Amino acid sequence: MSIYKNIYFESFVPVDKFKNFKNQNKKFLNYLIEKTKDNIKKDQNIFNSFSREFKLNFNLNELTRYKKFKRIITIGLGGSILGAQAINFFLKKKTKKELIFVNNLEVNQINKLNKIKNLENSLFIIISKSGNTLEVLSVINSLKNKANFNQKNSLIITENKRSFLSSFAQKLKIKIIFHRKYIGGRYSVFSETALVPCFLSDINIVKLKKNILKFLYAKKTILIKNLINLLKIYNSKKINSLILLNYSKELEYFMLWCQQLIAESLGKKGKGKLPSISVGPRDHHSLLQLYLDGPKDNFFYIFSLKNKKKTNKNKELFEDALNNKSMNELLDNQKNAMIALFKNKKIPFLSIEITKRDEETIGELFSYFILETVFVGEVLNINPFDQPAVEQLKILTKQNLFKKFQK
Repeated sequence: MSIYKNIYFESFVPVDKFKNFKNQNKKFLNYLIEKTKDNIKKDQNIFNSFSREFKLNFNLNELTRYKKFKRIITIGLGGSILGAQAINFFLKKKTKKELIFVNNLEVNQINKLNKIKNLENSLFIIISKSGNTLEVLSVINSLKNKANFNQKNSLIITENKRSFLSSFAQKLKIKIIFHRKYIGGRYSVFSETALVPCFLSDINIVKLKKNILKFLYAKKTILIKNLINLLKIYNSKKINSLILLNYSKELEYFMLWCQQLIAESLGKKGKGKLPSISVGPRDHHSLLQLYLDGPKDNFFYIFSLKNKKKTNKNKELFEDALNNKSMNELLDNQKNAMIALFKNKKIPFLSIEITKRDEETIGELFSYFILETVFVGEVLNINPFDQPAVEQLKILTKQNLFKKFQK
């Protein structure tokens, strides 16, 4: 088990067919780490957002006036909103505000929002990198009558170019915070798209970025070790899926962000592994039989949060059945039993256990998976930063819509 500050890593990959695999890839991974260190210093580079010298496209003093709002409604799609949502859900005890994230075309959610009294007294943060995301524009249109979007209750994060969203902002004199053109949504967690909503919900964004460079410097051996094992999985024809097995409710939205990051970055050129989210211990009673006794074609990421607080013990009812253990102890024992079974059955996994809920820890977790994903892409000769197939769907959807309007 590798210990890194408040995160414990345990990797198990019983693959012994790759001769000289470790030394060859270790050398290349060290090269990639040095290259990334250089990229952090460069403007117009995704990794520049990791730097402490990264210049924000907004002034904290200018945003302070928006802190008066007790309800914040963030509207976006995919990576542009999942980062902020994952951070706020993990650290929900940090804020006393009501936080609502609109990240899909859900009619029921929109109807509920429209029924809120004085909806216009909410702060609306609207995010779209292109400024033309159809789903975001549709949500705005559905809420506009009750929300009364204006310069006092709205902020918009979008690219510095002409678009539907920028025109909408200019017409209503809404403040625009520019989204970096060179930073894609799923990689934007350390830039404006996540930092603005987090700052306004009372998350300490300085602490969030405090330790995100450690995997490139002080603890790069942990990253390299895990990457070498993961590259064995990507080079194995037997493994088809990555199961994100989550034992922590607090990481629910991080799972969704992680799923998008892996799928959209590495699913190209006929390559990639399907990332699926599984919830423990619930799925022990539905999917465990398949995991343990079905085809051995899965690699498991096992996520858990070690909670030191114990729940109230009901000695009368459960002392005999559970030996007077708390619910958290039961959860921890179930996870450890799963790990023991995986080892016994030679099922590969990477266990990630978090021991502290704070800004530094969730920042480290984001940085680890960004680095892991980018480096895997580099080794596999895949561009981890684009999503050409997704762009095809966007173009076709717009074409079909415009054809209907023209009829």
